[in-house]
Amino acid sequence: MSGIVVIFDFDKTIIDIDSDNWVVDELGATDLFNQLLPTMPWNSVMDKMMNELHSQGKSIEDIEEVLKRIPIHPRVVPTIKAAHALGCDLRVLSDANMFYIETILKHYGILECFSEINTNPGFVDEEGKLRIMPYHDFHTFSHGCNLCPPNMCKGKIIERIQATLATQGKKRIVYLGDGAGDFCPSLKLVEYDYMMPRKDFPVWDLICKNRELVKAEVHEWTDGEDLERVLLQLIMTIISIVDENTNQLFDCKFETIGHEMLPKPVYVP
Repeated sequence: MSGIVVIFDFDKTIIDIDSDNWVVDELGATDLFNQLLPTMPWNSVMDKMMNELHSQGKSIEDIEEVLKRIPIHPRVVPTIKAAHALGCDLRVLSDANMFYIETILKHYGILECFSEINTNPGFVDEEGKLRIMPYHDFHTFSHGCNLCPPNMCKGKIIERIQATLATQGKKRIVYLGDGAGDFCPSLKLVEYDYMMPRKDFPVWDLICKNRELVKAEVHEWTDGEDLERVLLQLIMTIISIVDENTNQLFDCKFETIGHEMLPKPVYVP
C-alpha cells in the first residue's frame, strides 16, 4: 500500500452533476421536489420523493436505468483505476445515498476500487420502494456541527477515519470535493494532508475566504481532465517523497501523462 488515503466526494466530483437532482428531473418530479424543499431537510425531501415516485408506478429498475445514464467525465474512471492500482486506499464520503453510489460505481466497474463508502443509507424496502435515511439520525440527536446539514457532518466522519488510520502508521489523506459540506472536513485535515477543492465551486470559495483555517496543502482542479492530472501527479509526488526509487516506475506507468511540475498550492491572501 502507498500510505495514501484518497477520499472522494461523489456529486459533482466523481460524477459531473448532483445525483438527487438528476433522478428527480429524469423521472419528471421536479415541480414536487421544488415545492417540498423549503419545508424539510434535503435528505428528508429525497425520502419523500422516492415514496411519491413509487406511488406513481416508478420501479427500482427505472431508478437504476436513470442512474446508469448519469453524466461522468471520461477521465474520472481511468483516474480512479490508476490511483487504486498505485496502492491508494480509496473511499467515498458523500451526502448522496448508498443505493445511488453503489449502482453508479458498479455500472462503471469501479465499485471494488473503494474500501469504504460513507453516505446516507439507501435501501429497497419490502414494498420495492427506495428508502433514503439520514447518516446521523437528527430526529434523536444532533451532531452539533453548525457548518453541516443535520443529516451528515463530514468532519466527524473524517475524524473517525483519522482515528482508525492513526493505528496504522502515518497516512496522508487527499480529499476531493466541491460543495459547502466539504468545507468542514477540510478543516480536519492536518499539515501533511492535501485538499483538492473544485475551483469556482462552494468549497473553493469557502477555502479562499478562510485560507488560514485550512492546514492541508490546497490544490484546486476544474474538471475531470484536471482532476486526473492533479491527483495522479500528487500521488506520484507523495510516494516519491517516501521512496525516491519509485520515480522510474512512475515514468513507465504514466508516460501518457504530462510530466509537468505538480501545480503549486493555492495561497489566497
